Amino acid sequence: MLKQKKISYIGMFVAIFLLTSLTVVATILGAGPTRAEAGIVPGCPYYDPALEVKRDLMVKEPALVGDDVTQLQERLKELDYYHGPIDGVYGGATIEAVKEFQRSHGLEPDGVVEEFVWQELDEVQFVWGAQNKTPPPPGEVSIVVDTYRRKLTVLSDGEPYKQYPVAVGKYKTPSPIGNFQVLRKAANWGTGFGTRWLGLTVPWGIYGIHGTNKPHAIGSYASHGCIRMNNHNVEEIYPWVKPGTPVTLIGNQFRYQPSQYRTMRRDERGGDVMEVQLRLQRLGFYDGPIDGIWGGGMEKAVLQFRESRGLSRDNSVNAEVYHLLGLQ
Repeated sequence: MLKQKKISYIGMFVAIFLLTSLTVVATILGAGPTRAEAGIVPGCPYYDPALEVKRDLMVKEPALVGDDVTQLQERLKELDYYHGPIDGVYGGATIEAVKEFQRSHGLEPDGVVEEFVWQELDEVQFVWGAQNKTPPPPGEVSIVVDTYRRKLTVLSDGEPYKQYPVAVGKYKTPSPIGNFQVLRKAANWGTGFGTRWLGLTVPWGIYGIHGTNKPHAIGSYASHGCIRMNNHNVEEIYPWVKPGTPVTLIGNQFRYQPSQYRTMRRDERGGDVMEVQLRLQRLGFYDGPIDGIWGGGMEKAVLQFRESRGLSRDNSVNAEVYHLLGLQ
């Protein structure tokens, strides 16, 4: 019913310099693939609305708490409806701000934030953003995504320029951790990916920074690994970046959300696989590509490493192997 449009989001300026040791330059498919073309390659080239989890915000006892509330408070504050603390609590001041927003835009002032309210918020922020455009960064652009805080920071000559809230991968489908580059840009890439797509050079799957038609999920762990932004935000940074723009995703590829290392076997993919490849290479067991993809060469290396350390003949990288590789 409502169109997603370009706005500006004014956030705190935060610089994050916790960079990983991985530098990846790879070639990925240049166009959006079909499911048949991509096969089992992980990432988020496919949007499945059935997997979306959302909740409506409303008056409850005890009050609802969460990242979705924090995002709502930040956006209402930007539009001068909310003047309280950004505490993620759906309490009195936040509810009153929602009601005032609803009254101002012809909606029933019931204090309930449903999907159409988020969409209306996007519509209003477009108008605000058209009058408050952020000029392009004056220096060389790079991007840092903090998967812990769910924030994307645009840097200009290495200094923080502007920050945006994002959604990152769920525990079972984590966002890739490491140093990458923008591979390609596209507008209106497909259903569920909003209005802009910035593909990244992740060698083990198809990942990117893109918009969303589910603005309620921004600020949470919600995606298949891609970095989701509100459409008005991704449209703002879209002309600032070009193929080759550095993009660093920081976090711990082993302890993504909970403190848990997965047991890995053949055909696994991810940043944790890449780190194991690096350790096995340094120890002289692996001479294949450092690409985060567990193939035949890595299979052989794992078996040889386990045998050299007196472990059972198994093809898994488990707690014992992590420990012996110095990763735990």
